[in-house]
Amino acid sequence: MIYTAAIAPAGLRTAGEVADGTLPIFMSPEKAEAITAPVLEGIAKAGGGKTLAQFDIVPYVRIAMGNDLAACRDSTRPQLALYIGGMGARSKNYYNDLTKRLGYEAAAVEIQDLYLAGRRQEAAAAVPDALIDEISLVGSKERITDRLAAWKELAKNHSVGALLLVGASREALRAVAGGRRAFFQIRRHP
Repeated sequence: MIYTAAIAPAGLRTAGEVADGTLPIFMSPEKAEAITAPVLEGIAKAGGGKTLAQFDIVPYVRIAMGNDLAACRDSTRPQLALYIGGMGARSKNYYNDLTKRLGYEAAAVEIQDLYLAGRRQEAAAAVPDALIDEISLVGSKERITDRLAAWKELAKNHSVGALLLVGASREALRAVAGGRRAFFQIRRHP
């Protein structure tokens, strides 16, 4: 099996054409086409009747479970700020570009400007709550369980095959699994 870690459209097209799956660092169930559209283009180019059902999209999903929603969001901000603001050159940051494709253009620019100016805490604070909520599972057990519905819906048409849960505690894993077999695979990433 060959998996890529593609997130740029060209890389996702190539993954769809030649790989068995991809591991996007960010993905939003509401804006899955940012990942799936280029993959489908690559699949079509390859021919042979392959579909998303034969391709595994496995996004990294940060998870922070607790009753203090703000604290849960805050725990994810520094890592997101690093990727969005500090990875790559100002003119070529694939994570920043993906954040823009997800609809957070102004925030992506601000986060990058702050991060590259050495103002990392301010960059982290500039990561929008809405972005965190879209690409992560944060908050109470009930909130996380409710949010999983969007991911489960995506799994129905094979737009996602598994989630790589980043930072998952045992308690969070139990909440996601719901004490029964999960609708889709859940994998834990340290």
